[in-house]
Amino acid sequence: MLHVINHPLITHKLTIMRNKNTGTKEFRELLYEISMLMSYEITRDLPLEDVVIETPIAPMKAQMISGKKLAVVPILRAGLSMADGFLKIEPAAKVGHIGLYRDHETHQPVLYYCKLPEDISERLAIVTDPMLATGGSASDAINILKKAGCRNIKLMCLVGAPEGVEYVSKNHPDVDIFIAAMDKCLNENKYIVPGLGDAGDRIFGTI
Repeated sequence: MLHVINHPLITHKLTIMRNKNTGTKEFRELLYEISMLMSYEITRDLPLEDVVIETPIAPMKAQMISGKKLAVVPILRAGLSMADGFLKIEPAAKVGHIGLYRDHETHQPVLYYCKLPEDISERLAIVTDPMLATGGSASDAINILKKAGCRNIKLMCLVGAPEGVEYVSKNHPDVDIFIAAMDKCLNENKYIVPGLGDAGDRIFGTI
């Protein structure tokens, strides 16, 4: 299922990120901030359990997250900044890494690195990647997680194209997709339009 998190704060920050005159430092900081904001929605359905505590005034029954195991799995390299934002909210989450790059001729993802927590099959895995363009990299990353035994997966992206959302949804109907904006389409080079350019290059200043 697709979830578009169009909160005014996220929309405002994303608009600044889209601007071609926004520099690397500000771009990186804004992505970190948006990722933290999106994390609230992605973890909205975490189960709670009752606990008994004492405030400075009196004992009370309250609620805490019910021991849910989390993992954040960025798709290298651009997904790293989104993972950092998620970890600010959920610092106890374990971290996996999946390295994929896009072949500039075939536009297909190529795997070059994978390291996952040993107990990934027991965790809710949040896959992070700013751009959901063709959906190839995200779909491959989800396949890798499923082969490792993970059955509870969510995908967190910044900007999505209809083509990428459709591709991931078709291949992984059991995975919820969270994006901050749905853009118009892909161009002939498989970049999102209007998009914000190459997220990895803008994050790391390698334009």
